[in-house]
Amino acid sequence: MIVSAFGFAILLVLILIFRMPIAFAMGTVGIVGFGYLQGLSFDNVLDFRWTGPLSLAANRIIDTSQEYGLSVIPLFILMGNFVTKANLSGELYKVSNAFMGHRKGGLAMATIVACGGFSAICGSSLATSATMAKVAMPPMRKYGYSDGLASASIAAGSTLGILIPPSVILLMYGLLTETSIRELFAAGFLPGLLGILLYLVAVRYVVWRHPEKGPSAERANFAERMVALKNVWGVLALFLIVMGGIYLGVFTPSEAAGVGAGGAFLIALMRKSLTVETVFHALIDTGRTTAMLFSVLIGALIFSDFITIAGLPAELLAFVQSFNLSAFGVILIIIAIYLVLGMVFESLSMILLTVPIFYPLVQSLGFDLVWFGIVVVVVTEISLITPPVGMNVFVLSAVLKDVKAGTIFKGITPFWCADMVRLALIVFFSSIALFLPELLYR
Repeated sequence: MIVSAFGFAILLVLILIFRMPIAFAMGTVGIVGFGYLQGLSFDNVLDFRWTGPLSLAANRIIDTSQEYGLSVIPLFILMGNFVTKANLSGELYKVSNAFMGHRKGGLAMATIVACGGFSAICGSSLATSATMAKVAMPPMRKYGYSDGLASASIAAGSTLGILIPPSVILLMYGLLTETSIRELFAAGFLPGLLGILLYLVAVRYVVWRHPEKGPSAERANFAERMVALKNVWGVLALFLIVMGGIYLGVFTPSEAAGVGAGGAFLIALMRKSLTVETVFHALIDTGRTTAMLFSVLIGALIFSDFITIAGLPAELLAFVQSFNLSAFGVILIIIAIYLVLGMVFESLSMILLTVPIFYPLVQSLGFDLVWFGIVVVVVTEISLITPPVGMNVFVLSAVLKDVKAGTIFKGITPFWCADMVRLALIVFFSSIALFLPELLYR
């Protein structure tokens, strides 16, 4: 355990102090750490045969780049980019506003529902936050919403993007733990809906305490609601085809991602929102994001190989058992660690750093890895709105230049509490996450 702990400490130093990109930091520590296990020392750095460590890294790079299942990542990212280019975020907001805008806090509730719908297609919390800020903030300001409630509803609603399938974070977790992507996507659905409902309760609580923060807008008539619904038939059909195909076993996740990307392209084409330039930018953005994710994933897998060879999972299990803690007590400690790490790490880094360490321990204690994946992603969602980092908050503050991060953090408190309630429910009632996987696949 000493070797693994020392390697993890060096990794944190490289990331936090020397600002080395996390992909290269994990890869470097993994290669050098494996070399140390084979006899590398300060005295023989120049004479050491690096064939073993470099072969480990080369095999990981080749195996990962040739893995057919990983094609799901660029295809889902491309689908999200086409959806964004089609301006479906605005249409989703109009639908939510037509049905909920007339209530107290209704525009904030409409924002949360629209964020949930958009993130279900986009799959990215940060992209949802940046996009919905431009769509939802002007109407809320028009009707006199406080900046705190308006911006917090966008920041909180956008966190749903990493849980409601298709989710890139769930994909990365599944690849790291060799867990069924199909089961993870099914498991994320009900917790995602629960998150939306609890956020709506949080909005109602805010406007109950301070009615002036969320005044009501005009009530839309039946005809206006039907027109709004007509404009989003494409995105609803796309979601039903992609996720329904996965859940019912019609498509594999990779095939569903291809269908989703093609469908999003056709929708954007029918809405006349595509030009040669926008298609080019969508492809370039997809390539950049995919390259970043693959680099980080390969680095994480190399680091995972090192800590596994060093014997950390077995030693960590023995260490935990020496305290005579219950299995559930261990889970609570792991969750507490995630909540602390979430204050200083962004979501993807936190998952890739910790999952290779924790998942063998969780599996050996008899917990379902699909359930644990949902718990990890929910905790990661919380980290997106937790100070001092809160990536969603800072992205939103950058887009809304006249709204301070402190204002958003202050407004986010009721939503953060709602997330903690959801986390507790999922931890103590695992059937919330496992109901659909058990119903469909087990």
